[in-house]
Amino acid sequence: MNLVDDLLATLPDGQLKDVRVGASWTAVVAEIGGVRACGLASTLRSQGDHHYGGGPAVRDAGRFMEWSARELAELARSDSGMEAAIGIATINALLPRQEERWVDLNAEEVIARYGEGRQVALVGHFPFIPQLRERVGRLWVLELLPRGEDLPAGAASEVIPQADVLAITGTTLINHTFEGLMALRRPEARVLVLGPSTPLSTVLFDCGVDLLSGSVVEDVDSVLRAVSQGANFRQIRRQGVRLVTMQKGAR
Repeated sequence: MNLVDDLLATLPDGQLKDVRVGASWTAVVAEIGGVRACGLASTLRSQGDHHYGGGPAVRDAGRFMEWSARELAELARSDSGMEAAIGIATINALLPRQEERWVDLNAEEVIARYGEGRQVALVGHFPFIPQLRERVGRLWVLELLPRGEDLPAGAASEVIPQADVLAITGTTLINHTFEGLMALRRPEARVLVLGPSTPLSTVLFDCGVDLLSGSVVEDVDSVLRAVSQGANFRQIRRQGVRLVTMQKGAR
């Protein structure tokens, strides 16, 4: 099984409560044992999604409340970026909370700590990159849509095998590139998965990841409202999102 299948196998049953697909972020709310939880994922658009003559990016849009939470989570396997984002957000809503393993530490600090004096490959463009360049030995940034000093995603096979620290955006679980990127790493490299799409699950530790830096929604209603109104993550975070990190082996 691949990573998404492994994640799906760990999910408890939950009742689907809400689905929001915003311009930047997707949010899904599920209720488990009387407690609501909200999962986030980056909204991905595939080429041609906006063409009137093309097929729908989300095939059953408007009818998801007729689905079970488990059925919605299985959209994580979809080749449609928007559907896969809904699936990952549902997985993040259903995953059991492991609060005893969370520490309040954001991804920038984690990468800076382990990347001091070392070579770092970061897959995905993040706002903290300018500051991070000053705190690590060398930083390569790989991005599907490069900007500034970013390298194109196609440079991964050259860059990642050189990295002492590999930081991979959780969005790679949505576009199904995660396994391919992990296969390029050096065995001794320290690996971090980061960003709000990241599942906070020990399943990722079983496939070679050392640290997870993700997000926990603490004010569900405020976050849903912000997602629906096109907020970026900085705006969503102000509505009630906690940044946490989990480490392999730590309890």
